[in-house]
Amino acid sequence: MMDLWLISVPLDKTSLTSLEKLKRTIAKTNLASCCKFSIPELKVGTLDSLLSVSDDLSKLDSLTESVIKRTCQCMREVMEQSCDKVLENALANGVDLVSYVTKFQWDRAKYPTALPLRSLEDIINKQVSQVETELQSRAVAYNSVKASLQGLESKAEGSLQTRCLNDIVRREDLVNSEYLTTLLVVVGRGSYAQWERTYESLSEFVVPRSSRRLYEDRVGGVFSVTLFKRAVSEFKAKANQSKFTVREYNFDLEEQQRQEMKHISVDKKEQYGVFVRWLKVNFSEVFVAWIHLKALRVFVESVLRYGLPVSYQVLLLQPDRKRTKKLREELASLFKHLDPTAAASKTDVSCDIAGMSLCQQEYFSYICFQISINLSESSSER
Repeated sequence: MMDLWLISVPLDKTSLTSLEKLKRTIAKTNLASCCKFSIPELKVGTLDSLLSVSDDLSKLDSLTESVIKRTCQCMREVMEQSCDKVLENALANGVDLVSYVTKFQWDRAKYPTALPLRSLEDIINKQVSQVETELQSRAVAYNSVKASLQGLESKAEGSLQTRCLNDIVRREDLVNSEYLTTLLVVVGRGSYAQWERTYESLSEFVVPRSSRRLYEDRVGGVFSVTLFKRAVSEFKAKANQSKFTVREYNFDLEEQQRQEMKHISVDKKEQYGVFVRWLKVNFSEVFVAWIHLKALRVFVESVLRYGLPVSYQVLLLQPDRKRTKKLREELASLFKHLDPTAAASKTDVSCDIAGMSLCQQEYFSYICFQISINLSESSSER
């Protein structure tokens, strides 16, 4: 798990002095690693538009978190809990998530900086909403195929009383004429001798010496027996009294189900490859959009809190997880001049995300967004 903090402070003399002190403290104490996080010049607009877009960016943040969570959950479910496979595929622009964030560069092709903030928010909103809609339909389609296959597989691999028998029984093992038929009977291992001794007496219309053992496992065996069709009901009733189970069996029907299972298995493999590729591409798209969204929020919050002209600096900190409290205390001490009332923190929002989680928890004198990346679970917090 990796924690990253985005902090923004104004470029006034006191804050710049505090920033330099922070860098020296970090270098000396190894409280964290530190790098600059570049956000390009963006269009500010009016105060009313900033307040409006700030609210909408917050809502979009929640939607994006939800889509990232579901994308990661799908990736984990499709890859059957293989953490290594999730790590291999949960990338952003072809690199691991930490590298993408620490080396973040604004994508001007996707998000032109000449556009108003509202237009940039709309672009991200459309991207995320489209992925959300398509994720739902693709997940439903894949899970439907998966459930169908699991149902057929469980039927094929169950007990002798329920499993498919076409891999055991050949067509030539069965007699099906105008008058005669072959039944398949499940007999417990301890009852083999009783079966051989008594099956001919279960009906006077049983063909003598017609029983053959076709298959056995650790629990019991499957025996065939041939008799006149008119005696089937009588034979089943007496077999049941002797604790022998007559299987309901139709060779053609079970062969049809076996072929259906093979077809669905091929279909699932094809859909698996397509779905994994889609998840990989769209996880990257949403994650990249999410980090740009964070940059937008840092920009808007910085303008709203620090005022015009736009003058602030953003640092990306990677704290030592065992010393985060100490780092928070250092930051609070260095930047308390920005807002002396910030000592009282409050909880706003909390949300766990598989592969990425975001929780917006505390108010600080400086602007801070926390991103925790853990590709079992990951989070972002303001």
